[in-house]
Formats: sequence, C-alpha cells, structure tokens
Amino acid sequence: MKLNLPNKLTLLRVILIPFFLVCIYIKFPMHYFAALVVFAAASITDALDGNIARKRNLVTNFGKFLDPLADKVLVLTALAVFVELPEVHFGAIPLIIIAAREFMVSGLRLVAADSGIVVAAGIWGKLKTAFTMTAIVVTLLWLSICNDLSLSLPEGLVTAADNIIIPLLMWISVILTVISGGIYLKGYWNLIDSDK
Repeated sequence: MKLNLPNKLTLLRVILIPFFLVCIYIKFPMHYFAALVVFAAASITDALDGNIARKRNLVTNFGKFLDPLADKVLVLTALAVFVELPEVHFGAIPLIIIAAREFMVSGLRLVAADSGIVVAAGIWGKLKTAFTMTAIVVTLLWLSICNDLSLSLPEGLVTAADNIIIPLLMWISVILTVISGGIYLKGYWNLIDSDK
C-alpha cells in the first residue's frame, strides 16, 4: 500500500509513541526533555496531517481510521504515564474521564457509520484535543525543568506548579472533554435511541 504524505505523518505519530515511552522510563540524561521533544513532534504531525489532506484533497479511508486512533493512543499513553509518576499530582481521574469520552465518541462513530453518517470532529473536539496536548506538553516541560536541570527553584513556585497550575490545566482539559462529549452525544442521540 502506497501512503500519501498525510498518512505518513499519521503513521509517524504512531511510531513515535514507543519512543516517547522509552524516553519517559529509561533514565538517561535529559530524558524528560527528550520525551517532551518526541511528544511535541507527534502533536505537530496531528496538526499537519489533516490540514495537508484537506488542502491537497488527499483524504483516505486509511487516514480517517488511523488519525483519530493515533490521537487517542498518544494522549492516553501520556496520561497513563503521568498516573505512575510521583511528581505529577492530578491522579487517574482525568485519564478515566478522557478515556471514557473517547470510547463513547468512537462508539457513536461506529453507530453513525452503520447509518451512513460521518461524525466529523467539531470545534469543541478540536479545542479539547489541542488543550489536552498543550497541558501534556506543559507537564513534560515542568518535569524536565524539575528533573533534568539542576536549577534551584523557589519552593513557592514548585508548590504552585505541582499542586495548582499543572492540575488546573489538566482539569480544564477534562472540562473541555466532558463538554465536547456531551455535544457529540446530544447531536447523535437519535442514533442510539433505545426504541430503535
């Protein structure tokens, strides 16, 4: 199968996920910064592939299948990793809510496809994805600053970042996730009516 440029970028995003995990778990110098670079590169491919596909009329079924899957796996991988890290203080609840929303929307897309309807990504879904990826990048940047660099940071700044700023960013992502999920559910509720 010959892949066009958008599909190659999407596939690259999938390939970068194991490299992200290696950078997180193998404690080489500046490993959190390396994880940040890998995640940021993967996030950039997410912004590029869809735009290129639409502008050059290169939308394919392969891209429609793999692009949202790659996004979900990338984001859920990062959130699952954060749950294991003692330096990250927002716990598993954001991961559970975001994963539940992704499963719900994927289910809606399957039901809609059965009826010949394509569920396109709405503005709230795009905003949710962009903000969640930004929150993850900020978290990785903070992990790199605190662990990779030998900086003497004010205790108040460390406490505020660890306990307020980073968790707040992630909870805003959760709120956007719930809003976008609710909008999808409301828009396509007729497809899952229990009377049908």
